[in-house]
Amino acid sequence: MKYISEDKLNKIKLLKNNFYLAIDFDRTITSKESCGSWDVCRDVLGKEFERENLELYLKYAPIEQDYSISFEEKNKAMEEWYYGNLNLYNKYKLTAKMLKESVDKSSFIFRKGAEKFLYEMYKNNVPVVVLSAGIGNAIVEFLKKNNCLYDNMHVISNFLSFDEAGNIKQYDGELIHTMNKTMKGKIESSLQEKIKEKEYRLLVGDFIEDKTIVPTEDWEKTIFVGFLDKEVEKNLEVYTNNFDIVLTEGDASFDNVANIIEF
Repeated sequence: MKYISEDKLNKIKLLKNNFYLAIDFDRTITSKESCGSWDVCRDVLGKEFERENLELYLKYAPIEQDYSISFEEKNKAMEEWYYGNLNLYNKYKLTAKMLKESVDKSSFIFRKGAEKFLYEMYKNNVPVVVLSAGIGNAIVEFLKKNNCLYDNMHVISNFLSFDEAGNIKQYDGELIHTMNKTMKGKIESSLQEKIKEKEYRLLVGDFIEDKTIVPTEDWEKTIFVGFLDKEVEKNLEVYTNNFDIVLTEGDASFDNVANIIEF
C-alpha cells in the first residue's frame, strides 16, 4: 500500500539541482529479507558468537521496534545492545579479513530499485548522505562490491578499527545507534558546503528515528519517506503521522519512491 501526504508534495518539487538525499542503510537500501550489517559476521565467528549475537537481537530488537516505550528507556537499551555487539566482536577476535570475507558471502540484498535509484542520484550529481547505525566497514564493502559507492556518496556510520595485523582494536568513537542518528556534527566541511546550497532534502528510512538524520530545523523543507515492512497494522498510524510517504508490503520499493516524487 502507498500512503501519501499530498500537502507536502504540493509544496516541494524536487529537481536534480535543488536537494540532497539522506538515507539509512539496513532495511532501507537493503531489503527486509537482508541480513543486517551488525549480523554479517555471524558465520565466520563461530556458533557461540552466533548464539550470543542472536540472544542480544531477541532481547533488544523488540524494544527498538516498540513505539510505546519512552525515549530514555529505548536510548539506554540501544546503547546496551550496540556495546554488547562490539564486545562480542572483541571477544571472538574479529579480523579485517573476516569482515571482508563475510560481506563477500553475505545475504545482503538490495531493496527493489535501490541500485537504479542510487545511480540516478549519482548521474544527476545529487549529494547522498548514508547515515547508518550499522557497521560502516561492511556497508562500504558491500556498496563497493556492487559498484554503488559513487563519488557523490558519503557514509557516516560506526567504523571498526584494525591494527596492522588486521586484528580488531577497541572502539573509541561515539557509537551511532537508533536513537542518536543525526548529521549534526558528523559531516565534514566540504560536504556541509554542498548540502547547504540545497533548498530541499529527501529522507528515506525504515524507522521513525531515521527522521532525525536531517536536523529538525530543516524538516519543513524535507520530504520524508518511510518503508514499513513489519507489523504494518500496528505501526501504520505512527508512520503516517511521521512520514510524508509511507510504503508498505509489495509497494515498499525505490521504484515507487522515484515515481511518487517524479524525479
